[in-house]
Amino acid sequence: MKKSTSLFLLAALFGTNALFAQQKKAAAGTDQKMNTYINNLMSKMTLDEKIGQLNLPAVGFDVTGPILSEGVDEKIQKGLVGGVFNTFTPQAVRKLQELAVTKSRLKIPLLFGYDVVHGHKTIFPIPLGLSASWDMSLIEKSARIAAREASADGLNWTFSPMVDIARDPRWGRISEGSGEDPYLGSLIAAAMVKGYQTNSLSNKDAILACVKHFALYGAAEAGRDYNTTDMSLIKMYNEYLPPYKAAVDAGAESVMVSFNDINGTPATANKWLLTDLLRKSWGFKGFVVSDYTGINELVAHGLGDLKTVSARSLAAGTDMDMVGEGFLLTLKTSLQEKKITQAVIDQACRRILEAKYKLGLFADPYKYIDEERAKTEILSQQNRFDAKRIAEASMVLLKNNNQVLPLKNNAKIALIGPLANNKRDMIGNWSAAGDWKQAIGVMEGLKNVAPDLDITYTKGANLVDDAAILKQINANGADIVADQKSPEDMISDAVSAAKKADVAVVVLGESALMGGEATSRTSLDLLPNQKDLLKALTATGKPIVLVLMNSRPLTLTWEDANVTAILETWFSGTEAGNAIADVLVGNYNPAGKLTTTFPRSVGQIPLYYNHKSTGRPYDGVSNEKFKSRYIDSTNDPLYPFGYGLSYTTFAISPIKLNKKTISAASPIQATVEVKNTGNFDGEEVVQLYIQDIYGSVTRPVKELKGFQKISLKKGESKMVTFTVTAEMLKFYNADLKFVNEPGDFNLFIGGNSRDVAQATFNLSK
Repeated sequence: MKKSTSLFLLAALFGTNALFAQQKKAAAGTDQKMNTYINNLMSKMTLDEKIGQLNLPAVGFDVTGPILSEGVDEKIQKGLVGGVFNTFTPQAVRKLQELAVTKSRLKIPLLFGYDVVHGHKTIFPIPLGLSASWDMSLIEKSARIAAREASADGLNWTFSPMVDIARDPRWGRISEGSGEDPYLGSLIAAAMVKGYQTNSLSNKDAILACVKHFALYGAAEAGRDYNTTDMSLIKMYNEYLPPYKAAVDAGAESVMVSFNDINGTPATANKWLLTDLLRKSWGFKGFVVSDYTGINELVAHGLGDLKTVSARSLAAGTDMDMVGEGFLLTLKTSLQEKKITQAVIDQACRRILEAKYKLGLFADPYKYIDEERAKTEILSQQNRFDAKRIAEASMVLLKNNNQVLPLKNNAKIALIGPLANNKRDMIGNWSAAGDWKQAIGVMEGLKNVAPDLDITYTKGANLVDDAAILKQINANGADIVADQKSPEDMISDAVSAAKKADVAVVVLGESALMGGEATSRTSLDLLPNQKDLLKALTATGKPIVLVLMNSRPLTLTWEDANVTAILETWFSGTEAGNAIADVLVGNYNPAGKLTTTFPRSVGQIPLYYNHKSTGRPYDGVSNEKFKSRYIDSTNDPLYPFGYGLSYTTFAISPIKLNKKTISAASPIQATVEVKNTGNFDGEEVVQLYIQDIYGSVTRPVKELKGFQKISLKKGESKMVTFTVTAEMLKFYNADLKFVNEPGDFNLFIGGNSRDVAQATFNLSK
């Protein structure tokens, strides 16, 4: 009998309590076996070998930076390496694993980690794009496929998910996360962990998830990478910490520390963060790894020399040292000087060994080395099909005047732009193992999806003309080569093509290398050469469809006012071109919703929907001077959180509450009727927001508390009901107690955070 079947029968016969008791007993037995095994192993280990387990060198090279580790082969044979990263493929992994299990004294296997951030070889949309699907099943599937491919390619550990709340699009790494909202971010964090780790790490296609960057990295001052973070505890607990905790609660087995400081102490050496909060309060049992040379960088932070910061990091709760080798070089001396204890070294070593045990590496060090499996798992047709479907779900229609989209079958199309016939940038940033040559560009996608379309292509502009930006991103592998034609001639060609067409589809945005780590920007406009092209095309009077590829929100005030339609496609991955083409021609009706606010200008940043009210709130209408407002702009964003159009339209009825009062034992139900009032079948994300009107501390103007993604055929209606419980109304108060407070609440339901119906209810004592 299969285990799952036997557990199901047990639950049916004896109830869920018996099932949980059985599971708990089984887990306790596994833990006892693991503890016995590791106790025996550690009793044989020397101090050097224990410290060696804490060492994570790089073998290879990627965009993270240069390799600082030397003599890795010799160190592996001496038992001075716990894992490596940047090495994959069964052949390469076998070589290093054989060194560990045949040449080292105790034959302890290695961990193999890599940045599998939004896919391994089959690349999915960047995480910010994935989040715009608002579809947990698809997001989990993307992680599941990534884990299957990565595990077939020799890897057993990914440095993902990145769950940092980010509200400043100047920060390049906003592309790696799920946006600005803690509720949605928490759901996505849990889905990603489940996708990577499955229900058991003993499965051959399960890999360790690594939650990053702990903590608050997305709140770097001025949107500048690696910069200081400074916030109150109450903001931290209510708005920034929930996604990390959700990932831990979902069973994430490792956590990566962030670069920033928190309350004056960088996270890598922050004992309150890594021990008091993560382990004691949240109950995290896995291991903590530094970010790339994060321990060494504490010297520049001003915490002391390498020996001092290494000892301090270990004592704080950082178990593994990525690349810097401060642990390897200094911990033995620090122990002799009594700056650290043997117990803290043993505890860190045990955590690394436990991860290897849970992965089954002691039973089979070559578990993840299977060349035949790699041939069938990686870049399979099914994986590519799923990648296209997920990419389609991530795209957000921002504007569609005169129903110019979907494109008409008999239309003459001028396809224009430096990203219109481009493979290199389709897979976006942090696609470390991805091969851009396997990607589908937009022109190729249109030919695949709609071969009868009459398409004329012209480049129109270089992707980047700015010399300073070009120099920086080309140094990191952007591979941008200026066209032989002058910018003026390229624009002239594009204008000529547009005049002869019925509609111009213009594909613009960033280079993939303008997003991700170390790519902060002070301007979020389209680059000037691209905007010059767009202005020349709009002057023709022809309908302009702007297809965007970018890793962050851009400031699109001029574009929104002047072009006919705007489709946000992010960087959509291996199947980008096919997915974009499907949306453009109407094979797929876009249903994505923004998970981060698009500002009108950088002067509004940080700008996010769940802000608090001031004592002098501005209503957006009056001309009263002494209000919280700008004199040169409105306060509101260009596109709010949760926003996204469809080729059809939806009407949402007023809210009906089944009662007006809620209590701990008695929730309420809020119901709306949603009707498809347009001419296409489509999907709508119906969103629930709540406002705590009066509290012991100030509360946000609204907070996302639920959503339902529904499909409606043309003319169809559905009733959508949300159950609102007292538990949903809890928050951390001034004493950091998780409470709800009796009183009145506003409840909002709509298709985005701005356009909502409203009702009021009361929480009784």
